Amino acid sequence: MLKGKMIHPEIMETLSLCGHGCKVLIADGNYPLKARTNGAKLVYLGLTPGLPTVTDVLKALLSVQGFESAEVMLTEDGSDPEIFADFKELLPDIELKKIDKQAFYDACCGPMVELAISTGEQRTYANILLTVGCS
Repeated sequence: MLKGKMIHPEIMETLSLCGHGCKVLIADGNYPLKARTNGAKLVYLGLTPGLPTVTDVLKALLSVQGFESAEVMLTEDGSDPEIFADFKELLPDIELKKIDKQAFYDACCGPMVELAISTGEQRTYANILLTVGCS
């Protein structure tokens, strides 16, 4: 029996196949996952509006996988949405790279994106693209 924070079999399997430089998308409930990913393993976790949150999933992933960088979607007015503070708290040694909406969508369709997880998150701009580290 698995006793860690991550017990989802498809997520664990896909993470075990990821190497340095592979990418993982954690998306809010409004993200067009199928249309804005290309060949990634798609996992739909949204149970109810708001659950699980992107940060719930991020915490679970961090318990089993290290990441070296993170990209987020730049807001239209350049301000930081509230969830960015949560990302910075959970990823204190990683600077959030802010990229415009279209560039973010393009990055999420890249060949290195191995896993894309949809959540029930309702906060806006609550999408994060993580790059797997080497340790």
